[in-house]
Amino acid sequence: MSKKIVQTAGRDNLGEFAPMFAHLNDDVLFGEVWNEQAIDVKTKCIVTVVSLMASGVTDNSLKYHLQNAKSNGVSKEEIAAIITHATMYVGWPKGWAVFNLAKEIWKD
Repeated sequence: MSKKIVQTAGRDNLGEFAPMFAHLNDDVLFGEVWNEQAIDVKTKCIVTVVSLMASGVTDNSLKYHLQNAKSNGVSKEEIAAIITHATMYVGWPKGWAVFNLAKEIWKD
């Protein structure tokens, strides 16, 4: 069994302002969905990066999930191939935007 994923960003950032959203983020999305065992965490990281990329999300949430992908074993070569492949389906500008973030994270 893999390490249990625990997230507190919802409560830390929005707990008083939007407690239901904080609960859904921390307890449901990360507490249940990310800890569900049908697919491994590395695969979940890849799916999440591609989903955010497809949606055009290139803010800190994508940066967080790129770092999470690296931390869960996605190599520089793998992320380059993933972004390239997804670019063919989601659009060239999105690929460029994601590559610029990924370069920062895999710069070592």
